Amino acid sequence: MNKAEFVSAIASESGLSKVDSEKALNATTEAIKSALAKGESIQLIGFGTFSISERSARTGRNPQTGKEIQIAAKKVAKFKPGKALDEAIN
Repeated sequence: MNKAEFVSAIASESGLSKVDSEKALNATTEAIKSALAKGESIQLIGFGTFSISERSARTGRNPQTGKEIQIAAKKVAKFKPGKALDEAIN
């Protein structure tokens, strides 16, 4: 499902127009990005939790040459599904 299909699904479920649904989706994703950028986690009961995890620096290997390379430390976004979502997909 791409963004346009997702906006259509939101519009049909909520009764909002597609324009309003897209505004709501954009506002939601921006709020999630903003909170994660601040280091906060977002917990949506029944759906799941968005959080930040830190990966430490490590030594990797270039698959083409086999040469060792240094991989820098970085933060990554994580999502852990909630119980209701987990049950819905299983």
